[in-house]
Amino acid sequence: MKSFKKLLSDPEAKQLKKYNKRVSKINALADKYESMKLAELKTALADIRKEIEDEKKTLDDALNDVFAIARAASIQTLEMRHFDVQLVGGMAMHEGNVAEMRTGEGKTLVATLPIILNALSGKGVHLVTVNDYLVQRDAGWMSQLYDGLGLSVGVIIPQASFIYDPEYSNDEHEDPRFRHLKPCTRQEAYRADITYGTNNEFGFDYLRDNISTTDRDQLRQPSLNFAIVDEADSILIDESRTPLIISAPASASGNNYGTFSQIVKRLKEDDYVLDEKDRTVALTDEGVNKVQEWLNVDNLYSSENVHLIYHLEQSLKAQTLFKRDRDYVVAEDGEVVIVDEFTGRMMQGRRYSQGLHQAIEAKEGVNVQRESSTLATISFQNYFRLYDKLSGMTGTAATESEEFYEIYGLGVLEIPTNKPIAREDRPDRIYATEKGKFKAIIKDVKELQEAGQPVLIGSSSIEKNELLSN
Repeated sequence: MKSFKKLLSDPEAKQLKKYNKRVSKINALADKYESMKLAELKTALADIRKEIEDEKKTLDDALNDVFAIARAASIQTLEMRHFDVQLVGGMAMHEGNVAEMRTGEGKTLVATLPIILNALSGKGVHLVTVNDYLVQRDAGWMSQLYDGLGLSVGVIIPQASFIYDPEYSNDEHEDPRFRHLKPCTRQEAYRADITYGTNNEFGFDYLRDNISTTDRDQLRQPSLNFAIVDEADSILIDESRTPLIISAPASASGNNYGTFSQIVKRLKEDDYVLDEKDRTVALTDEGVNKVQEWLNVDNLYSSENVHLIYHLEQSLKAQTLFKRDRDYVVAEDGEVVIVDEFTGRMMQGRRYSQGLHQAIEAKEGVNVQRESSTLATISFQNYFRLYDKLSGMTGTAATESEEFYEIYGLGVLEIPTNKPIAREDRPDRIYATEKGKFKAIIKDVKELQEAGQPVLIGSSSIEKNELLSN
């Protein structure tokens, strides 16, 4: 058994051994660069950049010096020095792998190493993360290092974009990491050496480019060179098939949705078959007979009644699968706003496609807006596969290593911790049924509460959060 385990771990052990040899070479440069002032480090990096632009050096050739320069500059700008294991994590990402690093091991700082190195190509580097707060926090925080080395940083979030400017200060922000983000155009943010943004915004800007212009000078994203995806398991695996859709109003009106909303409300539970796991619903024969009677049609599924089926299916989905204050909320002005199932954030301006949004509006008794037609769509999986080089970082990647490789050609490397883990990581507890699992959670929470211990419960969706909360 021991020899079998050794055989399994050999490729990873060899990779770590190779990286550790390189760490020794980077450490040998520490005295040289850590004795320099920031301005001298900036000049040294500019010289390396010139050599790369002139094709006298490759990024791999420059890695040792660039990592050593970045670490020396980080000490002066951020008062943080990259640990040796963080150098290893940076190398893993530079070579197009997903670095699995435990929570608290400093992934935000680790990413600066491959970001700085790859930014020297002049083709742009994208750091992708899951929400607007992290985008602005991490960019504003790490930009002290990037700016000190002469690299520009852009930030994109919904309805806004910024460029890091140490001379600019927005004192309205309590967090100093946000204060030096100066409003700019989308193009300026993308033309920076480094651009931070959410997966949604990168994807939507790609779609906007493809429907707005064919002139490359006008593109928001001039190239898809290199991306580092934070929370890679969430974005690249869990949400990989989530479609990003840009639509426009269509000529068809939503007048029929009110009628069909009233019809499906009259149906009983045995009139349809509901599959909540696969998010599907279909009428039973009895349900079909009832609808045909109410609509006064002989055959609901005949060719001349296709338009009826379309409205009926969307209204049935809206009634049975989509719940108010879980999947969507109704704003004070009557607008139906989608709730992101992964983050719980309201997605202003986004609408369900194929008449589903109109069906929900009719269900809630608010103004039914015109239907929309799809102009452009892409999934996260297909979008991120467009990058010339892709890498990622997360606290949990090994369990999805096969999927990372099959879908994106990404390897997964578990990076050792800097110090032995003091936290106790217990094994998973498996239950035969979801009901049994939730009962056990409730029992544990009750005991911990009685002992005066706070409990943090995380789940994969808002629906599960609400169920546990109730």
